[in-house]
Amino acid sequence: MRSYSFRWASCLLIAAALTACVVVPDQRHYPGGIVMVAPPPMREEVIGVAPVPGYVWLGGYWGWVGDRHEWVPGHWAAPRPGRHWIAHQWVRQGDGWRMKPGHWERG
Repeated sequence: MRSYSFRWASCLLIAAALTACVVVPDQRHYPGGIVMVAPPPMREEVIGVAPVPGYVWLGGYWGWVGDRHEWVPGHWAAPRPGRHWIAHQWVRQGDGWRMKPGHWERG
């Protein structure tokens, strides 16, 4: 009988402790990719020489990682025939910012 009472009391204690847990919502990022923190100014990158003639430079950008902006360095990439590179871009959306990922576009 004692072990039953102890288990019951333990469960009540754990339940009481869990109800005291408060989760503060993230005020800097909302579901759907809207970030409430403006991206920093673009960094200047040293581009250098393409490793292979004809390669295209895909510039760096500020990516959102966890709870902050982090710089993602640019890199060289093989061109895609009939397409050109559209760079990553942060656009204002309401009170926040949304990342439009870079992509290859026809034309």
